[in-house]
Amino acid sequence: MEQLARFGAPLGRDKLAAMLDLQEEEELEALRRRLNAMERDGQLIRNRRDGFCLVNKKDLIAGRVIGHRDGFGFLKPDNGGDDLFLTPRQMRPLLHGDRAVVRVVGVDQRGRREGALVEVLEHVNSEIVGRIYIEGGLGFVVPDDKRINQDLVVRESDLNGASHGQIVVAEILEQPSKRSQPIGRVVEVLGEHMAPGMETDVAIRAHGLPLAWPDEVKAEIFGLDEAIDKREIAGRTDLRKLPLVTIDGADARDFDDAVYCEATAKGWKLLVAIADVSSYVKPHSALDQEARLRGTSVYFPDRVIPMLPEVLSNGLCSLNPEVDRLCMVCELYISADGKITRSKFFAGAMRSKARLTYDQVAAMLLDGDTELCKKYADLLPHLHQLYALYQVLHASRSVRGAIDFDTTETRILFNEDSKVERIVPVQRNDAHRLIEECMLAANVAAARFLLRKKLPALYRVHEGPPEQKLIDLRDFLAELGLRLSGGDKPSAKDYADLLDAVQGRPDSHLLQTVLLRSMSQALYSAENIGHFGLAFPAYTHFTSPIRRYPDLVVHRAIHHLITGGGEDDFLYSRSELHVLGEHCSTTERRADEATRDAEAWLKCEYMTDKIGESFDGIITSVTSFGLFVELAEIYVEGLVHITSLDHDYFHFDPVGHRLSGERSGRVYRLGDPIRIKVAAVNLDDKKIDFTLDETRRAARTRRGSGNPGVAKNQHFGGAGSSQKGNSAKKPRTISKQRNKKPPYPK
Repeated sequence: MEQLARFGAPLGRDKLAAMLDLQEEEELEALRRRLNAMERDGQLIRNRRDGFCLVNKKDLIAGRVIGHRDGFGFLKPDNGGDDLFLTPRQMRPLLHGDRAVVRVVGVDQRGRREGALVEVLEHVNSEIVGRIYIEGGLGFVVPDDKRINQDLVVRESDLNGASHGQIVVAEILEQPSKRSQPIGRVVEVLGEHMAPGMETDVAIRAHGLPLAWPDEVKAEIFGLDEAIDKREIAGRTDLRKLPLVTIDGADARDFDDAVYCEATAKGWKLLVAIADVSSYVKPHSALDQEARLRGTSVYFPDRVIPMLPEVLSNGLCSLNPEVDRLCMVCELYISADGKITRSKFFAGAMRSKARLTYDQVAAMLLDGDTELCKKYADLLPHLHQLYALYQVLHASRSVRGAIDFDTTETRILFNEDSKVERIVPVQRNDAHRLIEECMLAANVAAARFLLRKKLPALYRVHEGPPEQKLIDLRDFLAELGLRLSGGDKPSAKDYADLLDAVQGRPDSHLLQTVLLRSMSQALYSAENIGHFGLAFPAYTHFTSPIRRYPDLVVHRAIHHLITGGGEDDFLYSRSELHVLGEHCSTTERRADEATRDAEAWLKCEYMTDKIGESFDGIITSVTSFGLFVELAEIYVEGLVHITSLDHDYFHFDPVGHRLSGERSGRVYRLGDPIRIKVAAVNLDDKKIDFTLDETRRAARTRRGSGNPGVAKNQHFGGAGSSQKGNSAKKPRTISKQRNKKPPYPK
């Protein structure tokens, strides 16, 4: 780059080699590879004469393309800064996710910088999953990912047995150009559009989730069974006589944590034993490379895509009851006021004394269930100590100022035909919260241990609210006569205090939603900047190595330290951990997006026979183009488009989260109750359209009740009423195993 900058004009590879005095074949090959890598990274571009030019950071910008269903797009710069707008014409040679170099050509009418394509650096889409339509022998694959707005053309000879309307996977043979659509061929027919499980098959392929295990992985796990070799216990602390237990959801199959608690003179001693996955997944092995690629287990409503093969995730690593297992143990001494006074980590061997569920533990501790208390009489004293410790830890959470948003997770119930029977809320009890506090304590202790030893590590970090979102939040609160303390940098306690202050207000749900949306997203990083939401100065993920790769990395770091290792001989450098943190954050988002897509499809399918019916709901989002409404009791969201509102001109206030009618004065605001009618369901786009229920409005008007959109004190339904009117046929429950853990890992 120095030679190019000094020369001030494009240079070919031969001339660059001469200027650098490179003559050997190995040196010339190294130069070729380096130039190609710099071109891929957007540091250089190559002109038509094969000359390499430096990318001018002001005029030429490299980045990732973000497509939009309406044909336009944006370029997200690699070096940060505002996105650049790309017109539909500039998007013709591009697909969502591609990397490109653009030049700034001006500012559009909305004040956005506008870019013109200079060069496509990388086409990242090799396959497209979507629905195929066949006309006159020619096929057109409409992508399931609506950010890819170009149909893939398939010649008749490349249909490979696909029929009109089926869901297929098509390989891209020719990427799009300025004048032509992408061309491809069908490589897999997934099945009919409405087939059971199709939503998950589509999501897996649309998001590129690794599914099959490579032959190298199969070879490494060949011969493994669920019994550990007794020789593996040698040198470990033997905890097999200790009454450690697992507490999880009723449908969980992979148990990665067990707990035990006893009272001490000054408080409690807590043991959190975690499956020792690092003893089986060795660095640089095929199994390790595949686990790293996957990053996380993905929990769909009807199946799981595990990070590790089932012989490990549900067998050898899972802390199943009454079998010997290897574990990594966090031993904590906690004072009577909930402070961790001492902690240590060691490799252990354990034997879980029971596989308990959240409901069983809650029934024993809260309801005194006679039958369960008798069955688990030997374990009950330790469970009572766990509960006493939980109450102290939960109280210290409030003192610390951790933010506790009251959100609702849902579970999809299927009937015997694998169709959605119901969508119900996941009920959390004190047993969920008990395990949550134990895992939080272990994660904090792990982060402190790594910091104290000054070993490079992966942390779970959460920044405070971005500046602009904080400004918008304060403006919104000011309209309601509320104030968020803390100045320019409010703490989590400032948020928590405000949440406590608005409890009981009719608009508390609205305020919680606005506060939540002002927050940043948690991610993995080699730099510890603390966890804002949990109010911890240092936090990491240690407790779920079966299903999260960052936890496995943390286990390796702890094992390295307790066996006498230091920074000089550690497996990972800080720069490698930085790259790994970005990768794991990406795989986490990919998993969330894939499961969200599958759930959206299922919810649309559930609503297909409810067109024309009316429901009560809550406005969950206000945009310039309409209102998103979540239906009470069934937890399905749809859009009331602005064109379906009254014959009026509505003004959108993004700070106030509302639409206001110019003539009528009617206001629709985030958190308002509303009555809607289901107008249309589009499975292909995963969209549900609502309209206002004119019948309900007319009735209210006759009663003189005013506009339903501003009825702040009215509430419709609730989680408890979702059990009414169920089918007599008992539904088959297929729940996300993600729900077996409380939301503490966020």
